[in-house]
Amino acid sequence: MVIRPLDVDALRQSFQSAVPFPHMVIDEFLEPDFATEVAAAVPSLDAAREQGFAFDFVRERGKIQVSDADLFPDPVRRLHEALASTEFLAALSTISGIDNLEADPTLAGGGMHVTGPGGRLDVHVDFNYNEELKLHRRLNILVYLNPSWDPAWGGHVELWDRDVTRCHVRVPPVLNRCVVFETSEYSYHGVEPVSPEAPGPRQSFAAYYYTKDAPEGWDGAMHTTVFRTRPNEKLRRFLVIPAERALHGGRQALRSLRARLRGSD
Repeated sequence: MVIRPLDVDALRQSFQSAVPFPHMVIDEFLEPDFATEVAAAVPSLDAAREQGFAFDFVRERGKIQVSDADLFPDPVRRLHEALASTEFLAALSTISGIDNLEADPTLAGGGMHVTGPGGRLDVHVDFNYNEELKLHRRLNILVYLNPSWDPAWGGHVELWDRDVTRCHVRVPPVLNRCVVFETSEYSYHGVEPVSPEAPGPRQSFAAYYYTKDAPEGWDGAMHTTVFRTRPNEKLRRFLVIPAERALHGGRQALRSLRARLRGSD
C-alpha cells in the first residue's frame, strides 16, 4: 500500500471537530520514497499544457488540469488507484462519518494540477452534484507534490468561514502533505496566488468523493462552482470581475448574432 497507515480514530475526532468546517491535514501521507517518485513524475508546465486544460479566467488563472488517467505517468496512476481503493474509501467513511463514499473514475475537475508562477484560484465552494454520475459531491482530497516549497512563494490552500470574512486555516503545499475537507454549501476555500517569483509551478493531485444519497438538509438545488472575493479584494469585486462578466456577455451576444445572421442566409 502506498498510503501510510492512518490513525483513523484520532483523525475522525480532529476531522469532525475542525473549524471552519470538517477537514484534516496529514503530513507524510504517502510512503516517502513513493511521494518523491510521484512528484518527479508530474509533467512540466509546458508538457501539462499539451495534455490538459489551461484555466485563463479572472477567477482561476495559470492552472493546468490533467484529468485523463490514460495520460498519467505510472506513479501518478498508482496514486490515483490508491485514493480510489476500497480500503481508503472505508477509512474516509469512518473518519468523515459519511457512509458509502464513491470515487470518481472520470476525475471531473481533479487529477494533476500544475499552477505556474502568478497563478491563482479565488475563494469558492465547489459544484455540489455530478450530473454525469448522478452523485452528490461530499469530500475533496488534495495531495501536494512540491519537493521544496518556500512559504514566501504563496500557493497556500485557505479555508474560510461561511461569510468569507475570516480565513481560519492556511496550509502550505509542501511535499507529501494531504488535505481532506467536506464539500458543502459553506466550505469556502481557495488558493493564495502563487508568487511570480516562484522558481517553478505548484504541483498537486486532487480527487473528489461522492454519495448516491443527498447530504442531510440538501434543498434540491444543484449549482456549479460559486466564487466569492476575499475581504481585501475590493478592486476585483467592483471592477475586474464585473468587467470580465461584461466582456464575456458581449462575446456571447456577438456569437448569437453571427449564428442568427448565418441562419438567415
